[in-house]
Amino acid sequence: MVGQTGALINDNAGNPVWFRPLPSTNLQNADFKVQTYYDKHRRGGQPVLTWWQGTLALPPAYTNLPAGAPEPGGCYYIYDTHYRLLKTVFAHHGYYPDEHEFTLTRRGTALFLASKPVPMDLTPYGGPEDGAILNSEVQEVDLATGRLLYSWNALDHIDPADSEEPASNASSSDGVWDPFHVNSIDEGPDGQLLLSFRNMWAIYGISKSSGKIRWQLGGKKSDFTFGPNADFYWQHDARFRPGNRISMFDDGCCELPDGEPEQQSHGLILNLDFNNRRATAAKTYYHEPPLYSPTQGNTQALPNGNEFIGWGQSPYYSEYAGAGNTEGNGSQNLLYDAKLPGNNISYRAFRNEWIGTPYYPPRAAARADGQGSVVFASWNGSTLTRAWQVLAGPDADSLAVVAKHAERSGFETAVRTDNPGPYFQVRALDAAGKVLRASHIVKLSS
Repeated sequence: MVGQTGALINDNAGNPVWFRPLPSTNLQNADFKVQTYYDKHRRGGQPVLTWWQGTLALPPAYTNLPAGAPEPGGCYYIYDTHYRLLKTVFAHHGYYPDEHEFTLTRRGTALFLASKPVPMDLTPYGGPEDGAILNSEVQEVDLATGRLLYSWNALDHIDPADSEEPASNASSSDGVWDPFHVNSIDEGPDGQLLLSFRNMWAIYGISKSSGKIRWQLGGKKSDFTFGPNADFYWQHDARFRPGNRISMFDDGCCELPDGEPEQQSHGLILNLDFNNRRATAAKTYYHEPPLYSPTQGNTQALPNGNEFIGWGQSPYYSEYAGAGNTEGNGSQNLLYDAKLPGNNISYRAFRNEWIGTPYYPPRAAARADGQGSVVFASWNGSTLTRAWQVLAGPDADSLAVVAKHAERSGFETAVRTDNPGPYFQVRALDAAGKVLRASHIVKLSS
């Protein structure tokens, strides 16, 4: 990694807008995005930030925890526009919160994935006798009470023998076999759930009320045949689209750790012809240079018709005009492309509208510069700050404006002044020049 891990909002130029670093290398964030939180006790919804936070250590290494140890796996957080914690959400009946999905509904509930290892003799599947299956469960909880409202269990409905992940791989993961690897939930019309099973190479349409599988797309028992460029492998992020379409990120790659790619990673939108049980490629989104992402990734529909692709284990995120492109033409209709430093990655990447007004004040720092000073101004999370005012004086009670309007330049703005201080304060200004808030008074660093 380059730098710290944590939840990050960038502007179009790649400058940080808000960053919440994690205190330990044993912690990770995932599925960080903007959603709408519907509170039953207030009208309408409010924009929030949500994410999973926890450890990706594979069970059962932490299933025998000492008394008083924290809940394994992690939790989900909901933060308001002032960056204050609104809710913390946990999984139920022995499952731990999964990093792959946390979706808020208009009902004031949250849909998410939860997992736990289920001890099982894996010899019928080619694995160890004293093994376990990493089972996945869809859970829905009421956000007001934390009460579990709904659950759907993968082992009750899906045959692990259909997995593309060999059970023999359990020997390298503490005896735990991950035949399903459910990595997304989407709620659609007519009470349907759309579930992506990465290790089955399959996407399932589920009746939420009965729990029955309505149809399977891909995998060893697909109900659909595939047209040219419509097949997918190790996929992520399956979503309903209007008009019998679904989207996904097709990793196309790879049986880890040493497998060859099945095909190039790309965003994929499919037409599903339910009468003829035929899936055809409607649009595809490839990158230039070609990318092969073994894990993670997403394809996000934007309100203007464009598509935003997070490339998962490849350190890119990109925006395309809706028409997309084809393999070998990855630069066609590419509107925006960014690369994270080094080998840094994000499980998913999103382009969202967000107005952040932090509950905490801006920060100021100052150092001597010849006969004058340089004052540094920042406000982690403020999206309305467009410029800075700088005040200085010989003591904290005698400050006067020495820089009336310094345009914001990136996360931290450096403003030079001939005033030696040694006391300084900064004020954040909005687009109209109105003072949003002032920092604490700081003294010149010696």
